[in-house]
Amino acid sequence: MRNIFKLFKKKTSLENNDVQLDMENIPKHIAIIMDGNGRWAKAKNLPRALGHKAGVETIRRIIKEADRLGVKYMTLYAFSTENWKRPKNEVNTLMKLLVQYLKEEISELHKNGVVINVLGDSSRLPNDCIDEIQKAKEITKNNTGIVMNVALNYGGRDEIIRATREIAEMVALGEIKPSEIDDKMFENHLYTKNMPDPDIIIRPSGEQRLSNFLLWQCAYSEFWYSNINWPDFTEEDLRRAIYDFQNRDRRFGAIKD
Repeated sequence: MRNIFKLFKKKTSLENNDVQLDMENIPKHIAIIMDGNGRWAKAKNLPRALGHKAGVETIRRIIKEADRLGVKYMTLYAFSTENWKRPKNEVNTLMKLLVQYLKEEISELHKNGVVINVLGDSSRLPNDCIDEIQKAKEITKNNTGIVMNVALNYGGRDEIIRATREIAEMVALGEIKPSEIDDKMFENHLYTKNMPDPDIIIRPSGEQRLSNFLLWQCAYSEFWYSNINWPDFTEEDLRRAIYDFQNRDRRFGAIKD
């Protein structure tokens, strides 16, 4: 992928810190599958835990850059409903890193106007995680800057089933008729209620799949893949992804003249 980027750079004159973005066409919502922490650690003969810690450092940089560029929503896939299958010590490490991140960063995030939000069923998380999440959401709820969605114990299928059950209950109670169910009603029962769908989904590390992420919301999202592991993902990589997005022809199922 690095070699591909070199060829791409020759054609577009992209250099470090020199990506010419159209500031009138910045994606409103960027979603990132933060993949490659374990591979990054393995390549350096380090414990996986250090890979996850390095990944947290990347979050700090990318959120700042996204906010600087004018992105309104950033959704980070941090822990899926399937990740409970990982070794217990790795799961514990991820939860501890979440608590540590919120404790250390909340003041800076709040100062910069960031709104903290969580997508997923947080009830299964450890109590200290739930407490820190609630504190962060309460502190930042009135901010007006970028919304930082953290997908925790999140699964796209689980979200769709959850929304379906809620609507089915409304039908059973006679509150609505089946014929009244439409896209808008369904979206109002998703974790992303009142948010725009992701314009672009970024997945580093070389994998090219959704992994049960935002299955409803990504119907017309653009995808951007890279072999770069998440800890090595830079602000320049984010700008490259946005530049690529800006040069795509988005038709949303229609035909343009």
